[in-house]
Formats: sequence, structure tokens, C-alpha cells
Amino acid sequence: MTRWTVVVVMLAAVGTGAGCGRALSEGIGEVRGASGLVMPINPASTAANPNELAGYRRFVLGEIREDIGGRLSGQFLPQLRQEFAVQLVEKHLPNERGGKTLIVRGTIIHYEDTGTIGTVVSPLEEVICRTEFVDQSSGKVLAVANCIGRTNTTLNRGVNTKAEGLAKAFVAWIDKRYPKEGRPESR
Repeated sequence: MTRWTVVVVMLAAVGTGAGCGRALSEGIGEVRGASGLVMPINPASTAANPNELAGYRRFVLGEIREDIGGRLSGQFLPQLRQEFAVQLVEKHLPNERGGKTLIVRGTIIHYEDTGTIGTVVSPLEEVICRTEFVDQSSGKVLAVANCIGRTNTTLNRGVNTKAEGLAKAFVAWIDKRYPKEGRPESR
């Protein structure tokens, strides 16, 4: 009888193991949140210089327009502003009033929610923003990129998560070009 119990338990484990991969990835996706990607169009320099933004002491989210025919959720832009502030703090980037300022501005060119079919086929939702990184004092555009906020799992879908992902993309571009030493440790 004991041998049969072991066989039944092993078969049950193998039978339920097929769904464990997705369950595990969904759980990890819920913990990690959305992803933010940056696809440079016109980079600030030919190489990613880790110090090219060293003189900047403040990073501001400027105007974000919509070019997708009114499909953008009314909650998205306020949530994006909130998430941008959170991401700056998490990366220990400065926010000094009166310091040299970089403005992040752009146009939403794609906004995708999953419907019922999308949930079955893929949990992907995304927002794409044609983004400009602009020096406030001169008005000079330092770089242009498509920044993408993306959800990867069915558990972390929605407006808030897409806003988090897009904010992560904006701040990832800044973080890559800002010196690691001399950052405020906490605010």
C-alpha cells in the first residue's frame, strides 16, 4: 500500500506541475511589477556616458500628450506623475529646486489594454511614449527615445501598472546617464 501511495503522490505532482511555471512567473511578475524599456531613436551621445547628466540637479515630468484618439484612461497621467516621483526616489536621483533641470516630455503613440481574448492569448499590456529629454534652460533636446511601459502577467495588468512601467523607462534612461556617486541616499 505504501508503494502505491508514493506512485499516486508522484503522479499528482507531475500532473499539477505543468501549470506551476505560469503560476511561478505570475507570482514573480506581481512582486516585480511592470517593466520599463527604452528604445533610443536619437541618443544624447554615441555611447552611454554614465556621467552625461552629472550637472543636473532636478528631473521633471513635463507635458505628456496623447496621439491615440482619446483611448488613454483618465487615470493614467496622474498615476504616471506619481510613479515618476516614486522611481526618482528609488534610484536616489536629486530633486533640488532651482538646480539645473532636465524635462521629460512626450506623446503617447500606443496604449493597449487586454480584452478577454488578450488575457487568454497573452497577458501583455503596454503603453509607448515618444519621449524627449530636454534641457530646461536652453530648450535643447538631448535625446529622443520610445519609452515603453509593459505588463507581463495577468496579475499585474491595468492602468497603474502601465504607468509604473513607463515611469521606470523614463527614470532608467536618466539613471544610466547619471553618476552613481554623490546621489542623495534618502529623502
